[in-house]
Amino acid sequence: MVLQPDDVLDACGLPCPLPLLKAKQALSRMSAGEMLEVMATDAGSWRDFETFVAQTDHVMEARETRDDVYYYWIRKGAGEPMA
Repeated sequence: MVLQPDDVLDACGLPCPLPLLKAKQALSRMSAGEMLEVMATDAGSWRDFETFVAQTDHVMEARETRDDVYYYWIRKGAGEPMA
């Protein structure tokens, strides 16, 4: 499966919680159904993004680690956060 993001966020080198905060800002500018690809080097981002999508209506289409970089593909949900 090839994921085609509508926007890409390079958060490499940013410490926790900046990758998640930058992703939230990027998602707020996107339309429902669009996909954001995030690249981060902070190991805590793995847990942060998992928790974030569980508390919102966004969907994590995929995530993976390549070398020391974490990749996330998040599809923006249609509504407001559930929490």
